[in-house]
This record gives sequence, structure tokens and C-alpha cells, in this order.
Amino acid sequence: MPSQIDEIREKLDIVQVLSEYLQLKKTGANFRANCPFHSEKKPSFFVSPSKQIFKCFGCGASGDVFKFVMQIEGLEFKDALPILARKAGVELRREPIKERTERQKIYDICELATKFFEKQIESNKGKRVKEYLKKRGMDDKTIKEWRIGYSPNTWQGLSDFLVGKGFKREQVIKAGLAIDPEKENKTPYDRFRGRIMFPIFDLQSNPVGFGGRIFEKEEETDPAKYINTPNTIVYDKSRILYGLNKAKVDIRKKEKAILVEGYTDVILSNKAGVTNIVSSSGTSLTPYQLKILSRYTKNLTFGFDMDIAGESATKRGIDIAQLLEFDIKIVPLPKEKDPADVIKENPEEWKKLTEKAKPIIEFYFEKAFSQFDKNTLEGKKQISQLLLPFFARIQNKIEESECISRLAKELKLKEEALWEELRKIRKEHKETSNFQEYTLSEEVLPEKEEKNLRTRQRKIEERFLMLILKGFKCEKEKFPCKFSFDEGQKIFNCILEEKKVPKELKSFLNELELQFEVEKEEKGEIDLEKEAKFCINSLKTIKKEREIRKITEKLKDAEEKKDKKKVIKLLNQIKEIQSI
Repeated sequence: MPSQIDEIREKLDIVQVLSEYLQLKKTGANFRANCPFHSEKKPSFFVSPSKQIFKCFGCGASGDVFKFVMQIEGLEFKDALPILARKAGVELRREPIKERTERQKIYDICELATKFFEKQIESNKGKRVKEYLKKRGMDDKTIKEWRIGYSPNTWQGLSDFLVGKGFKREQVIKAGLAIDPEKENKTPYDRFRGRIMFPIFDLQSNPVGFGGRIFEKEEETDPAKYINTPNTIVYDKSRILYGLNKAKVDIRKKEKAILVEGYTDVILSNKAGVTNIVSSSGTSLTPYQLKILSRYTKNLTFGFDMDIAGESATKRGIDIAQLLEFDIKIVPLPKEKDPADVIKENPEEWKKLTEKAKPIIEFYFEKAFSQFDKNTLEGKKQISQLLLPFFARIQNKIEESECISRLAKELKLKEEALWEELRKIRKEHKETSNFQEYTLSEEVLPEKEEKNLRTRQRKIEERFLMLILKGFKCEKEKFPCKFSFDEGQKIFNCILEEKKVPKELKSFLNELELQFEVEKEEKGEIDLEKEAKFCINSLKTIKKEREIRKITEKLKDAEEKKDKKKVIKLLNQIKEIQSI
């Protein structure tokens, strides 16, 4: 579909599309953000409105709007195309069901199932569901907006409907909407029966899964209050946040995300005007969900009852968020009330509570000191045991020091004693897989040295090409080595031979142009001669490092074999290379 692809590309603005995922800040002619593809503190991710491309000068990720959506959503081109078509307002030509991809079929099944459930809530039986939802604080507009529905209490109502639309029962099972009884000659039956249905949406507002709340239960069973779609090829509950499709823009604008436990909390909060809110979608908070949130903000407010002791799912979520350096606050909820209860009684009160959210440190101190007597030896120990593990996960050393100082003062203890206990806890943490899994720092292992060397070389070569394109005169014999990537060598050859650079390399040339613009904005005029010499010397150094590393490997082998002559010979070779 080349014509349609071109039409989509022409109608989309890369800045507008990427703003749905990232906090973009204008810097000169371009926009800047923290890269969503690697961890960084200083933003190195740039977007060029004039060239309609993005480029990260940290990890090297680059491309157009198609490439960005494919990378951030983990999609192939054919799956990213419908998403971008919707954003551009372009209607793609539909293929027959039999010819569509498996992933697209699951999307279609989930969309049809949502419509089926919506239709059922309008039936006579569905009226009772609506009455219940209205008692919970919803109205017709809210029910329609969030596409809430009802699954009839029948064994194959939805499955038969979908089969009637051209899908196979096996596909309905793959979408998580039917269960295979695994018995010969038994027909698969609907997973959701007699339940209020909450569709769970991806970032493009496509329904990909469902949460079903019990409404009619069968007498002979005691079913779970909520059941969810199992993981499918389009839905993974550990990687999705309920409501993020609606909240992402407001989270970015307000630079804060509020996290609650239930679907109803999110829905009623939106109705009350607090729209930067999401739920962890029926699972404890995961590192994947936090990574997604970090694209929009590093400020996270928890809006549910907190227990700082034990190993609750909520506490584990906070621990991970802390290790990932989120700025965490807690909404001070009234006892035994969740956000939905507060909103139902007084929507304005919920707004005030979210604005009064306490920093996590204040919350932990208050909780610990309210539970134990700081004037007794046992109380001092209990308070320390609650707070010190929390301090061990603080990434900022100034903040950590301030916390230790404050605790020592409150408990009338010496700081040295608390620091000693903290070191013990941190040592224990480092020995657990949990701690290691979520820390961001990574030791560079010997086997990664060659990869790091290649990355350095590629960055220097790109910079050198940029300088040539901007006017630096280079002679072929002065360049110390071949380029490590084909595009670079082709462009370099074209420049030296004064040939036109091929059309297929235009996107790469645009990236180099963007690199020059960014550098000029940040540093002012660039001395082409001086910078080019630096690049050439750096590439010579990398070449030396690679040669020395190869000899060093041989040297280790010679030392193990106690071959003195070879050891001396190899050492001399290293000296010779270093002296050049």
C-alpha cells in the first residue's frame, strides 16, 4: 500500500505523535526529551519537526514516526500501520478476515466482544447492571465513554456470536475470551459469564483484554469477585495500565501520575475531574508498568491504603518505584475508604486529597512513629527495622544522609549506629535477586568491551561525517580506518568522489544534520578543523585499543603455558603499539 503509507506519513506530525508518549520540551528549532529506549538522567533524545525524524545521541535510536511507534510499542510494520492510520485519519483498505494477521484477528475479536458486551448492557437483564453502576456513582455518559458492558450468564453466547462473524473457536480461545474444556467432543465455553465487563485498552484505545466483575453468580460455585483475560499476543497484564490511553496526555501536562487499585477508582476519578490517573490492571505494580509510566513522568502518587510493614504487593510496588528513582507521594485516604468511596460522597474532597499527597519519606516516618513508642528500646528497634530498608533503596545520597540524620535525632541515637545497620541491610539486599533485578546501574563486563568499543567508534565516525558534510576538507589517506557501518562508508566515498549521495541514505543524512543543529544550539559555532582532528585521533586510539586487546588475550595464554619467549615478544608488541 505505498500510496496509503505516503498519505499517512504526510498527514502525521512527528512532534504531535511523540508527544503522546514523551514529555517533549522545545529547544531551538527542535524538541528534546529523556530517551524512552534507555535509562538516562540528561535528555539526549531529539525530535526534528522540519525533518520529521527522531534521534537519540545516547543509545543511537533513530528514524521516522513509523520507526518510533514500532520500537516503543514492540510492533512489526504491518501492525504499526493501522495505529498510525487512525492517528492520521486515513482509512486503510480492509482485507478479508482469512487474510489478516493473527494479531490483527485478536484485535478484531476484542473489538467485536466489546460491542457485544455493550449491546447486552442495553438489554432487559442489562438494566439491572446499569442500576448497580449508577449506585456506584456512574451515569450513562460515563458507562458509554468507558465502554462498560455485561456478559450474559450463558455458556456460549459470546463464542457463538463471534463464530457467526467468521472467527474460529480456536481464535476466540487465543483472545482469552473462551476456555477449552480439554475434553473430547466438548465445545469451548465463554470465560466471562454473568459479569460486568470493563474493557482494558492499549495506548491507542484498542480493547485488548477485559476485567469482569461478578454480578450473577451460580448457586453451586463461589466464583472470584474479579477475573481477567489471561495473557495473549496483544495483552500482557504486567505491561499494561488501565486508563493510560486516556490519562497519558494529562499525566504529561501535570507531570504527575496517580496510581489506584481498581477500574471504578479510575473511572470515577475521571468523572470528578482528576484525569491523570491509572490502575495497575488487576496485578501488583511491575517494573514494566513503571518503565511505561516513566515515559510520561517520574512523579508518582499512590492513591490506596498503605501498609509499610510486611511484603504486601503494594509495598513491593513502592520499593521498585523507589529503586527506579520515581518521586513518590501518598494520598492520605480516610480509614477503610478507597478513592471510589471518597468520590461518591464528595468529588471535591478527592481533588483536595490528591493535592495534599505526602512525600513518601514523610508518610513512612509518620506511620513508623505512630505504630511504636520511640522512647523504649523495643520501639526504637521496631521503628529502625521499618525505616532502614526504605532508606537502603534511596538513590540520592544527600536524601539518604538527611533521613539517617533525622532518624538518629528522633530516636536519640548515634548516626554511626544507624549507618552500620544500613550497610548490613544493603549488603543483604544486594545478595537477593529482587534488588539486582531493579537497580539501574550495570557493571561493564569484559565480554561487553568489544560492543562498547564499536559503539564509541560508530559515534565518532558519525560525528566525523557530520563535520565533512558541513565543510571540513578530508583526504582519504588521512582517515585511519574503514567505517564500521556501510552507510558511513558509502557517504564518505560519495563525498570524496564528488558523487551524489543515494536517495536511500537521505534519512541518515537528516540525522547528521540534526546532530549538527543540536550541537550548534548547545555550544555555538563549531571549529570544524579542531573537531575533525579530535575524531581522527580518537579513531586511531580505538584502533590501538583493539590491537592491544587482541595481543593481551594471547599474552594470557602464553603466561598460562609459561612460554617466557612469547610473553616477552607480546609485551614488546604492546609497547610498540603504545609508542606510535
